[in-house]
Amino acid sequence: MYNIGVTRELYNFECLINNVIGDCKKGRCWIPFYIMTSDKNYDDTTAFLKEKNYFGYNAEYIHFFKQEMAPSVDYNGKLLMEAPDRLSLSPNGNGGWFSSLCRYGYDKQMKEAGVEWLTAFAVDNVLQRINDPAFVGAVIDSGCDCGGMVVRKADPNERVGVLCTEDGKPSIAEYYEMTQEMATARKENGDLLYGFGVILNYLFSEKLEQIADARMPIHVVEKKIPHIDLEGNMVKPDQPNGYKFETLVLDMVHMMDDCIPYEVVREREFAPIKNLHGVDSLDTARELLK
Repeated sequence: MYNIGVTRELYNFECLINNVIGDCKKGRCWIPFYIMTSDKNYDDTTAFLKEKNYFGYNAEYIHFFKQEMAPSVDYNGKLLMEAPDRLSLSPNGNGGWFSSLCRYGYDKQMKEAGVEWLTAFAVDNVLQRINDPAFVGAVIDSGCDCGGMVVRKADPNERVGVLCTEDGKPSIAEYYEMTQEMATARKENGDLLYGFGVILNYLFSEKLEQIADARMPIHVVEKKIPHIDLEGNMVKPDQPNGYKFETLVLDMVHMMDDCIPYEVVREREFAPIKNLHGVDSLDTARELLK
């Protein structure tokens, strides 16, 4: 919902929808959108898009669902409370999207509509090409279970996960998991050995249904967690104060038999907004949009 425009209003959602409408016109059909929210932002998100008339998209093809939530704990493993009668709950990570979608029955709706492939993408990348026909064609033509858009890393220590293989299966090594030796290793031609950074744009086949009931690995993540203290006062910490429990989409990739990397030009398709200023910020996204 953030307005990133300089000379006019331009919202994150608007950028993403504009990018998809172009492909809808080429294919002469509407592509179903399934928009995941949390309990905390469902009302705001649905009201915002309705107010903006879905930025010209056909409302019949836009569906909303809420992500499943998980409790948070302090460093001693004690459950944190959001109110005297309510646990502090947080979304269960970006790996929870498919199970949450199925909980709403949308998997059955998709099957009835003949949907065979699902794209999962990050909402913060305003240059994200969703269902780019060339990407979709490359993944289908490869015969792989899934595909992942990648960009060449700007430098060895760029804070992005990299697509690679692990024990013969597709895998994503997070930047904080890589040793300096791995990060700087190069091929004979001088390219980084682990040089394809993922931008969280994946295309999955129907094989997702086979792993829907699989137990996803749980990642323990240190976070700043608002909570009430013993006197009932709201505390909003400046530093991490506990753990959240999340599933990650990268584990879904690892559960596939194969994943084709599809390289895109980062200056044209990678403008994430994670900070106000500096690297991957509102400033850099605006310049890339120009």
